[in-house]
Amino acid sequence: MMRSMYSGVAGLKAHQTKMDVIGNNIANVNTVGFKSSTVTFSDVLYQTTQSASGPNADTGAAGKNAMQIGLGSVVNGITTNASVAGGTQTTDNPFDVMINGDGFFIVNQGGTNYFTKAGAFKIDAAGTLCTSGGATVMGWKATEDGTGIVKDSVSALNVMSADKMYADPEATAAATVSGNIDTKDKQAADKGLPVSFTIYDNKGDKYTVKLNFKENGTGTYDVSVGDIMNSDGKSLFSSYDDTTKKYIPSTSAPTVNFGGNAMTATSVDPVTGAVTEMGGTAVALTFDKATGKFSAMGSDKEGIATLTINTGVTGLFNDIKVDFSKMTNYASGGSSTAAATRGDKDGKNAGKQVGEMQSISIDGSGKIIGSYSNGTNKYLGQLALAEFANPSGLEAIGGNLFAETKNSGEFDGIGIDPSSGSSSLTTGALEMSNVDLSAQFTDMIVTQRGFQANSRTITTTDTMLEELINLKR
Repeated sequence: MMRSMYSGVAGLKAHQTKMDVIGNNIANVNTVGFKSSTVTFSDVLYQTTQSASGPNADTGAAGKNAMQIGLGSVVNGITTNASVAGGTQTTDNPFDVMINGDGFFIVNQGGTNYFTKAGAFKIDAAGTLCTSGGATVMGWKATEDGTGIVKDSVSALNVMSADKMYADPEATAAATVSGNIDTKDKQAADKGLPVSFTIYDNKGDKYTVKLNFKENGTGTYDVSVGDIMNSDGKSLFSSYDDTTKKYIPSTSAPTVNFGGNAMTATSVDPVTGAVTEMGGTAVALTFDKATGKFSAMGSDKEGIATLTINTGVTGLFNDIKVDFSKMTNYASGGSSTAAATRGDKDGKNAGKQVGEMQSISIDGSGKIIGSYSNGTNKYLGQLALAEFANPSGLEAIGGNLFAETKNSGEFDGIGIDPSSGSSSLTTGALEMSNVDLSAQFTDMIVTQRGFQANSRTITTTDTMLEELINLKR
């Protein structure tokens, strides 16, 4: 009779454990990335009062089954439903990332790697991607120039360190002159038609190059460099004379070669320093006299004239290939529309000034991309994921973190690319808890009834014992 009481106690303990798990599931119904748990029971040790026996042909006795009395139930296992995905919560936060699949984000806390489904990330004061709980998000670093990813052992993703806040400038290597020079443009026949474009050196400093188109009386146009001015509007070809208090042609002015011809300033405005006369041989721009279409730039039928600027500092400027092939020489009422822009016909090699970081985004493959004010986009790193043979074997340690165990499989220290494994990423969204409230409430009812039934076993056994004790009265 005492066995039934202890069986009831075992049942109470088992159902209490199940209720504890259900309570934890419901408490985390709104926890980002939470994985619910399921409890299973098993029967316990049996007391065998009579062993089984087989039939005996000699005696004619039939076989008998064993007689066993069970001793209650016990919790057989508590399984984390790690492979069951939660719902999607859209946040539009660029640092919120959701995993579609069995992968886990890799984070580091106290020097140890842990794993999480909660992709609610932020940037700390050191520029490192981290979780709200203070764990560092791990992944792969970008190449030094930001054009690729180095898939090596995972490390902290420091995406806003001082060296990543700026994008390197690029020197201009091409320019395009297009539009029409009217055949009857009086300015082109008199003082010359000015056309200018901006360029950058390798430090990101901005300059203005002025070209001058002058018709030489034969239908051919002499193109020369009129001036080159820095970002302050001062000519590179002049210097201020403290004695006369006037600008004069600089003796240390840069040398300029345009289309193979050396050019230098021979006269400057004494008040502004702007070049008023440039010495040297101009480059001939010719058009087809019958159609008005481009014919040649000097001896170059492709229309390219190279501008070389030498200030004495090696590597400060790139050679700039100026393309004139899109120009025409049509009659258009005496008004010309010639204009110049940085870059070639495809918009490349235009050069850039130094860029300041404007935004950070994470794409569907986990690559973290920085966008800069000069139009540069470069990789800052990439999120790596960890996948396990048995994700339910991970050990929950709190704070939305899991630790690997011998039954989960081991993390190799490198991880997998989110775009190549069985998992993928959705940015601007979070994975919600996978707790199913309807199932939890149903389990709660069943657990409550099981607990009540086991308590009745105890009270009924107690009543029977009381009757036994009363026999002596």
